[in-house]
Amino acid sequence: MSGAVLAPWVQPVDGSAEEAIAAISDELAMFDDWMDRYEYIIEMGRGLPGFPAEWQNDSHRVPGCQSQVWLEAHEADGRLYFAGASDAAIVSGLVALLLRVYSGRSKAEIEATDPKFLHDLGLVKALSTNRGNGVEAMAQAIRARARA
Repeated sequence: MSGAVLAPWVQPVDGSAEEAIAAISDELAMFDDWMDRYEYIIEMGRGLPGFPAEWQNDSHRVPGCQSQVWLEAHEADGRLYFAGASDAAIVSGLVALLLRVYSGRSKAEIEATDPKFLHDLGLVKALSTNRGNGVEAMAQAIRARARA
């Protein structure tokens, strides 16, 4: 891996987006209720690499999110790496979850990974309407970057 993909870029921990979704599903299934799942998701957010303060501006902001969410992408070795942050703990966790799935993947894999997994995992239903819409907006922003 080239030195250009270090922090703040999220590195893949799973072999593919599909494997990441399966792992997240298994991890969320360990908890009996959504309050525990929320805590787990918040913990995921605490593990995000630091997001540069100079990127916390309107040009990096994801529209359609209730909270402030910022994303940036970097292409290296035929893969897109993402950095992200939010001003809300639960949303930072949702950013971390999405970046676990999408960061470090090829553009083709990102485009092929439909964010319907957010519904399949029960996330969109468990979140408030605004947060559910926001996490879908984040996924669409990531996929749009892959198409750019």
